[in-house]
Amino acid sequence: MTAPTAAPPTSPTSWLADLPPNYFAMAMATGIVSLACHVTGFEVLAKVLFWVTVLCFAVLWVLLLTRLVRYPSRMAADLLNHGKCVGFFTIVAATCVLGSQCLIVEESPAVAVSLWVFGIALWVILNYTIVTALTIKENKPSLPDGINGGWLLIVVAAQSVAVLGAQLAAILKWTHGTALFFCLAVWLGGGMLYIWIISLIFYRYTFFRLSPSDLSPPYWINMGAVAISTLAGTMLVANASHSPMLADLLPFIKGFTLLFWATATWWIPMLVILGLWRHVYQKFPLRYDPQYWGVVFPLGMYTVATFRLVQHLNLPFLSPVPNVFVFVAVGAWGLAFLGLAGKLLRLGKPRSGSN
Repeated sequence: MTAPTAAPPTSPTSWLADLPPNYFAMAMATGIVSLACHVTGFEVLAKVLFWVTVLCFAVLWVLLLTRLVRYPSRMAADLLNHGKCVGFFTIVAATCVLGSQCLIVEESPAVAVSLWVFGIALWVILNYTIVTALTIKENKPSLPDGINGGWLLIVVAAQSVAVLGAQLAAILKWTHGTALFFCLAVWLGGGMLYIWIISLIFYRYTFFRLSPSDLSPPYWINMGAVAISTLAGTMLVANASHSPMLADLLPFIKGFTLLFWATATWWIPMLVILGLWRHVYQKFPLRYDPQYWGVVFPLGMYTVATFRLVQHLNLPFLSPVPNVFVFVAVGAWGLAFLGLAGKLLRLGKPRSGSN
């Protein structure tokens, strides 16, 4: 009788092989909740969450680069996977959200400009690498298997670049007009991308069977993508007095900004109902998943976008909305953080029966 073969030793970094590409959503979510706290007057919490964002951002970059060095084939496979590749766009959004925090919460414009330039470079590289790769690959999944709400991270990444650029335009005096034109073009392009992608998602929703496991947390990005589009529009409106081009287009920009906000608002009850159907009626287990940061981000973004909508489009009757939603966003962030902490504690416990 032969002795059982011992399992091969596991590398301390082997878990990195399966690190989800969308984990930068944690930095995105923490950053936007920090900004939500800032605009609604919770300055101490905004500062604390700023440093949490910095820590998350730094750690995630270390993990990403380590994975690239140790498991390049797994990274390449993710880049060609229809369901996973769009998660890499969280890197762009996290970079630009951190830039907004540096500008608004920490008042460090030089760092914000550096992060904006870095974000643009990442956006261009990922945008054309991923979309080209998915276009020319031979074996492609069916629509129900290949698309989900995470695809709208392509829109979120573009609009995060437009938001930070519009916020920085006032200090980029030597290229003020060029920066605003660039932000306007990215905002419009991102809006068009939303129309294309959400059409496919809505078609998948209504004409294909949707099981509880299919209704994953990234579907909240259906709302988050138009919320950040709203924020980008309000930032362009805020710059209209400094740009003849934006002044000429002001009615158009305001109209589309309201369209984006109304669409984001429509999605919120729908997503809540579908969440109740998933977890209450269908009894799908609710446990921590890194994808839940994709729920926190839209809630924080809707808070900030509505605050800026009130401010720059003179809609004071909407001011109670961000004052309520900030608590929802902070609560959702807290639950996601507790879920992450619980998972880390479980991973740190020795397995039963181990020597």
